[in-house]
Amino acid sequence: MLSRRNIRVKIMQTLYAIEAREHELKPGEDLRILLKHYDQSRQLFVYLLYFIAEIARYAETDSLVRSSKHLPTEQDRNVNTKLAGNEILWKILQDPSFQKALATDKPQLIINKELVKKIYQTLAGTEEYRKYISVEGRDKKSEKEILEFIYRDLMLTNESFEAHIEEYFTNWDDDVEMMNQLLLTYLAKPASFNFQEILSPDKLGFAKGLLLTVQDKKEATMELIKPKLKNWDADRIATLDMILMQMGVCEFLYFETIPPKVTINEYIDLAKEYSTPQSGQFVNGILDSIHKELVMENKMHKVNFKAPKP
Repeated sequence: MLSRRNIRVKIMQTLYAIEAREHELKPGEDLRILLKHYDQSRQLFVYLLYFIAEIARYAETDSLVRSSKHLPTEQDRNVNTKLAGNEILWKILQDPSFQKALATDKPQLIINKELVKKIYQTLAGTEEYRKYISVEGRDKKSEKEILEFIYRDLMLTNESFEAHIEEYFTNWDDDVEMMNQLLLTYLAKPASFNFQEILSPDKLGFAKGLLLTVQDKKEATMELIKPKLKNWDADRIATLDMILMQMGVCEFLYFETIPPKVTINEYIDLAKEYSTPQSGQFVNGILDSIHKELVMENKMHKVNFKAPKP
């Protein structure tokens, strides 16, 4: 389910973590760091889906609580529980892969039930919710839209939810954009994701290959990058910018199926989002110059480099 862009982000984060380490890596430690990043993202994704499900299922809890009042009103006795039976929600909850993830990750141990209740109560007062429950039947579009509304407009905009998620998931700031993309994709096609295999075998191969190539070919990539820095002091360039340029050059030279323009555009976007305000333009200039030089000197013969196994 992860895109190549998501994969590049995690490789970038892994290389940054390696750069910050004071000791040498043990054999295979780089790959363990990378896979840990992916597992943290997987756990976060599971928790977000679980939180959405708990808000939706609170409709039944609300109905039971209000109907059991000493003097329930007519409104208390007729709380609409349509949301709790949301068809997309139940496809997710009944997915064996998701059930296994719940058993492994145990999101129920950290769920903030009071926050679930408050977000549900906010939801119940919205026009979007009233419109949803006013229609007796169910259709895929409205079932999906109400779950998207819960996530996008109620969870993401809630400061208490953000504080809660940051408390348990240190990767939230790095992963929020990825989670937004994953959730919208998943809700459009529920039960399409294997929660025990966040990366398909081919994408896992790409991830491992790029990580190992960047490290193994660092000297070669720097020989191409340094002459392009002109008046820039290599030691003063943002670490992330240097990592992104090394990744880009490796894709130019060693990843046969990726067009150079795709590589350049990807790393411009990553530099803009994760580094300094000037980084997008800087990374663009360096990578574009290296690409033109490789083409001019007839050195743009991509080979599928195989890094030595750790």
